Amino acid sequence: MPDPRFYLNRGPLPLADLIAAVGGEVAPGERADLSVAAAAPLDRAGPDELAFLGGRKYLAALRETRAGAAFVPAAFADQVPEGCVAVVVARPHAAWARAAAMLHQPRGFEFGAPAIHPAAVIEDGVMIAPGVVIGPDARIGRGTRLDPNAVIGPGVAIGRDCSVGANASVLFALVGDRVQIFAGSRIGEAGFGATGGDTGVIDVPQLGRVIIQDGVTLGANCCVDRGAWEDTVVGENSKLDNMTHVAHNARLGRNCVMAAYSGVSGTVTVGDGVAMGGRAGVADHLEIGVGAQLAAGAGVLKNVPAGETWGGYPAQPIKAWLRQTAWLAKSTRPAKEDKA
Repeated sequence: MPDPRFYLNRGPLPLADLIAAVGGEVAPGERADLSVAAAAPLDRAGPDELAFLGGRKYLAALRETRAGAAFVPAAFADQVPEGCVAVVVARPHAAWARAAAMLHQPRGFEFGAPAIHPAAVIEDGVMIAPGVVIGPDARIGRGTRLDPNAVIGPGVAIGRDCSVGANASVLFALVGDRVQIFAGSRIGEAGFGATGGDTGVIDVPQLGRVIIQDGVTLGANCCVDRGAWEDTVVGENSKLDNMTHVAHNARLGRNCVMAAYSGVSGTVTVGDGVAMGGRAGVADHLEIGVGAQLAAGAGVLKNVPAGETWGGYPAQPIKAWLRQTAWLAKSTRPAKEDKA
């Protein structure tokens, strides 16, 4: 279930109503008299929750799911386990996205309420500059500084001795102590989740959170997206330069550093002590091992083992990349003219 501090649950809703809204139908022999409390992934869903099959590679998860119902293509309806209602749809991900939006609503600001909501909990010693907005049920710890026009969303918790820079926003997030968030950064906005629908590309609801652990520094204009379902995490004492990006579900370990313009894609796992040079990028669903280093401009398309240094595009161990670069430079050098 999405965190109720950040999401309003509209369930339970009749499965039949959700099916009617997305245009599906139950598989032969199935019944749709189930009430659905929440949307969830296959491997996390319980008996009163709705999941979907995202592709053939998730068939094993489908066969073991405990979901009460699942959206599936007709070809895989027979793979749905007993106790889970198979709902046949042409586009399971899109159908699930629409159903999830009906079941869960992100909490927003209350228009017409004071800029600093009376339901916010603010400890003594918090410094609040002009233009700051603090949503309902937000919690701000002692000694934290909020610069002009900073926005703290509903339910957000920020620890003690933190700073949030001018025009920065913190939404759907739990922030530890001694965290610095510089001007213009965006924490907790929706991750880049999209899928094909009947009328074109549609957004997939992002129902997770951001966890910023103690001692983290986020430079100006950083973006840390909230998780699609799992949390996006920035580990203790990690330091991110200006204009870095951490996508949904990514998990950065402790004491990581990311130079400007670097970024990690969705569901990337980064070990403790990893260093990324400027403009380094990591493709989705990869693992960067403990203590690895990525050279500036590296384009990482596969897992990087612990302790190794990689560079280039596509990224590879640094010595191999340097040898290839030297060979290429030598082989393309103009031939010397004869001295005859």
